[in-house]
Amino acid sequence: MTNVTRFDLHAPLRYRPRMTQITPQIVAEHGFTPEEYDRVVASMGRVPNLLELGIFSVMWSEHCSYKSSRIHLAKLPIKAPWVICGPGENAGVIDIGDGDAAIFKMESHNHPSFIEPYQGAATGVGGILRDVFTMGARPVANMNALRFGEIDAPKMKHLIKGVVAGIGGYGNCVGVPTVGGETNFHKAYNGNIIVNAMTVGVAKQDKIFYSAAAGIGNPVVYVGSKTGRDGIHGATMASAEFDDASADKRPTVQVGDPFTEKLLIEACLELMASDAIVAIQDMGAAGLTSSSVEMASKGGVGLRLDLDKVPVREERMTPYEMMLSESQERMLMVLKPGREAFAESIFRKWELDFAVIGEVVAGGNLTLTFHGDIVGDIPLAPLADAAPKYDRPWVPTPKRAPLTDVPESTDIGADLLKLMASPDLCSKRWIWEQYDHMVGADTMQRPGGDAAVVRVHGTKKALAITTDCTPRYCFADPVEGGKQAVAEAWRNLIAVGAKPLAITDCMNFGAPTRPEIMGQFVGCIEGMAEACRVLDFPVVSGNVSLYNETNGVGILPTPAIGGVGVIADYDQQASIAFKAAEEAIYLVGESAGHLGQSLWLRECHAREQGPPPPVDLGSELWSGWVVRELLEAGIASAVHDVSDGGLAVALTEMALAGDIGARVSARHDLIPEGWWFGEDQARFVITVPDPAALESWASRQDTLDGAQLDRLRRIGTTGGDTLTLASVIIPLADLRAAHEGALPAMLKGEL
Repeated sequence: MTNVTRFDLHAPLRYRPRMTQITPQIVAEHGFTPEEYDRVVASMGRVPNLLELGIFSVMWSEHCSYKSSRIHLAKLPIKAPWVICGPGENAGVIDIGDGDAAIFKMESHNHPSFIEPYQGAATGVGGILRDVFTMGARPVANMNALRFGEIDAPKMKHLIKGVVAGIGGYGNCVGVPTVGGETNFHKAYNGNIIVNAMTVGVAKQDKIFYSAAAGIGNPVVYVGSKTGRDGIHGATMASAEFDDASADKRPTVQVGDPFTEKLLIEACLELMASDAIVAIQDMGAAGLTSSSVEMASKGGVGLRLDLDKVPVREERMTPYEMMLSESQERMLMVLKPGREAFAESIFRKWELDFAVIGEVVAGGNLTLTFHGDIVGDIPLAPLADAAPKYDRPWVPTPKRAPLTDVPESTDIGADLLKLMASPDLCSKRWIWEQYDHMVGADTMQRPGGDAAVVRVHGTKKALAITTDCTPRYCFADPVEGGKQAVAEAWRNLIAVGAKPLAITDCMNFGAPTRPEIMGQFVGCIEGMAEACRVLDFPVVSGNVSLYNETNGVGILPTPAIGGVGVIADYDQQASIAFKAAEEAIYLVGESAGHLGQSLWLRECHAREQGPPPPVDLGSELWSGWVVRELLEAGIASAVHDVSDGGLAVALTEMALAGDIGARVSARHDLIPEGWWFGEDQARFVITVPDPAALESWASRQDTLDGAQLDRLRRIGTTGGDTLTLASVIIPLADLRAAHEGALPAMLKGEL
């Protein structure tokens, strides 16, 4: 590192209790390596002052710069005829017909939620809401993807309850329904939980707003809440692993106010109905720093900000604190000249702060003034596009040996009851009943199905939304796990009758400086990219969260996928519930009885072994085509994809949803354990009121040969109040009691 002593010459003495010397310790505390600091000095042409160092620190953090992941993220397919805006903006935008667009994204708030679960989760919801409405969309649905450790691990019940309360507390108050998600548990998350939040909004295609600043002399406007000292260096904290002292980082967690966010949504959308806005950006991670840098760099212009004009809620705030604060519910805008008074009247009406804090200037610098003095003057190029980009060393994950000693089940019924009461498969009603999933009156399918369904207000269209990932598959084989995460999201949208359109992702991994962790990331990207290409399911937005580990122990690789599809006529949507007795049950797709990495093997035999099920993307396409055809023809009455727990679990979930039992036959060319609990991919269970109609449809399909028809197999009939699996009879009442009562029982008390 350059060996210099530097005093903060830019800051006036009267606002500085002591002169700040940029020492190697201060550089390290800001998250720089010596080589990175040398790059800062070279790009500045001088040694930075403390404010400038802090700005470089947050912009070059993993959280903001993606310096360890950008080179691999570029491998993901991002284009399709229906993609209006791909990665690079606040959120992705897709065409859903009739001049409408869906705008969506998923982001992480893992580290803040582990330190302060309520506010960490709440502000995660608030931040992703702002990413969507800053582009002109009215948010219509929230989703989440949560991973917790063992329920009896230290602090875990406290974390679970806090996160769920935070998600519900913010979403419920802001008036956006939380319509679904997923929650899994594994010991790998004992020291670092995963909290991913997703928002979907709807806008008119001719009223989408972007973040590139433009127009020399145009005013730069701050709106929303006042700036405080909460969240300072939150982005830097989110880019480092935890240790035993992580609780000391609580001041870096933001504090949210959903009621202010609601006002901010309405005020922004009201202003967006006019022609006043040139550009708009959420103040998210890194606050005023990231919003100003991103707006200016995307527009190829400079910005001059007067920090005296920033609304603050605390006394004697310094420029460093104002620029790095991550106080919530704030936005930055560039307005057309002369529209300031009009805009201010709207925000004052909604009782929000409004201040003109600067202007767009020529050149490529971010210039900051305070009390008449220049306190920061930074070239924008090295802050954004020229941030470090690493091709870190990585090693592929070794392939798992096939299972050769599959244990024998002594009681299929007992195994199924145990699975239905296990943390991953038990009912999450205790969670989603804390969320208002009906506010807005457009939610058409409640949590518990394959995907949420939300009506596009004033139309016959509906959006289908899902979040999916199977981390244990990704850990055993990242390539297959990455493929499976995308394929399962695609299947879940198909299962409710939607046409899958695009995904957002949230890449949650450990430290990229470890080659085996980087290998997991690279493998998952490879698998995801292949699945997205084959399924025509592009990535339009996303987030990367690295360093999810404590004391060197990382999480399972968790590339969470948020999928969105469209249903042209919501009267044609499907659901998982059995609809009536004496309907035929069919299994779509091929079964091989794959038990490697299955929940049955883990929960019933305490073994996490073998490879995950292979993902044949051609088979996924075929199965999805069959299900969509049968739904469009009105032949299938219920649909459910087969995933965790295999066929027996899928049948149980359909039976419990409809409160109707079933009689299902065994397949004698497979071992019972593999038939009932194998997790082979590309499969759906469907019910058919009139089997003759299905046979007539099949006879008209010239592309279906005998081998393919074998993948469309009748396996049983609905009816009764028991689930009969060959000769095993299990009362639905027993399955419901095990399924519904497990999570509340496990969460009693706190550690």
